[in-house]
Amino acid sequence: MTSVFTSTDHDLLLRLLHLPTAGPLETGPRGPAPLLREAQADYAHCAGEIGFRVVHHAPAEPADLDRPDVPAPVREALDTPGFLDDQPSLVLRLGPDLPPARTVMFNVHLDTVAGHLPVHFDGERFHGRGAIDAKGPAVALLAGVRAARARRPALGRDVGVLIQAVAGEEGGAMGVLGTRPLVERGHTGRLNVFCEPTGMRFLPRSTAAMTARVVVEGADAVDDRPADGHNASVLLGFLAQHLGRALDHEAARGAVCVAGLHTGTLHNRVYGTGELLLNLSYASARGGEVLERALREALDDGLDAFAKDFGGTALFARTAADARAITRLEWRKRGLPVLDDRDPWGHALLRGAGIAPWPPDEPAFTCDAIWMSGLGDACTVVLGPGDLSGNNAHAQGEFAGVGELAEFADAVTRLLLAFTDTAVADPPARSPAPLIGGS
Repeated sequence: MTSVFTSTDHDLLLRLLHLPTAGPLETGPRGPAPLLREAQADYAHCAGEIGFRVVHHAPAEPADLDRPDVPAPVREALDTPGFLDDQPSLVLRLGPDLPPARTVMFNVHLDTVAGHLPVHFDGERFHGRGAIDAKGPAVALLAGVRAARARRPALGRDVGVLIQAVAGEEGGAMGVLGTRPLVERGHTGRLNVFCEPTGMRFLPRSTAAMTARVVVEGADAVDDRPADGHNASVLLGFLAQHLGRALDHEAARGAVCVAGLHTGTLHNRVYGTGELLLNLSYASARGGEVLERALREALDDGLDAFAKDFGGTALFARTAADARAITRLEWRKRGLPVLDDRDPWGHALLRGAGIAPWPPDEPAFTCDAIWMSGLGDACTVVLGPGDLSGNNAHAQGEFAGVGELAEFADAVTRLLLAFTDTAVADPPARSPAPLIGGS
């Protein structure tokens, strides 16, 4: 199996790992510009040796982001010089401009989370930021296509392959500046595979996430007169615990993450302003509505509880009395779709290619596949090597085993052979649109 992933692939992956491609939402407005364009150019060059041609290599248009569901951090960053220009997305096509019924699309993101990691290959594992999420899968994808094309001359002639190598997957952009514009421009297929770590099981679902921000805007005070101000630290700390406990029973619907809490850094003042962030994922539109309502109710109850518990204190009576007036809830991100693909033709094809399904009782995760929601006559799944947690994606020590990448390359080969044989012998019949997460 490892022979599918060649020394040429090793070299490409190491070059990509050495290129910093974390976007500005990860590194901040003063961080270094990502070298995404350079990484995509190298990737496109190597893909060209297989027969791919570039059909698109450009950033999103500002009009693509003039929508109410675009996350607030993206909207706020649009005026930053180079924000869009530094984050282009690439589309490669193998074969002529064939209709979607004869096309397989693979989506892989070349941007990463922030945080430099030493890059090296120890003979068994590739180490570096993006090794498993998702530069390693991107390179393994090319290896799999190369092997499939060698076995089926019809691939690239009668059957086409699209690769979206996108920006804007990380940093909370949720694909609005990378994947969504490409999908809306028609760069899709009958089968669409989003390359993310799934342990080599095809996942037909993708959750979406909403980000809530609890803001306190009160009056500061000097440390010699702490009762004169509003203590945002105590209020938000109380609310963080209250919300965590109140929303614990909602964890079955999706991930409930009580995240960053910030007021200040000094010891000799009372901070009257601050914020608490929560990230909430949901697997259906109805689930998102329920979770949003649960958060609002829990915050309301929390403010009542704080006023009751601290109303008679010497230090926090003013904060308790004014808690509701100085606290508000904002949404940094919400209203995004979810994917719940139930296309029988595509799932049967994947099983026939020897790819097992994701267990139905195991929670899904969030990725750019949400933007395939509602696309008719298409099957969309998430598939890739490794495990987000086990391979330390987004953490120190991120790695991808060469055997894992070779296994993914082999699965890509089998899948393309099965699709090609089916499409050439009997073009895929139209099937009902995938069901999208509802109630």
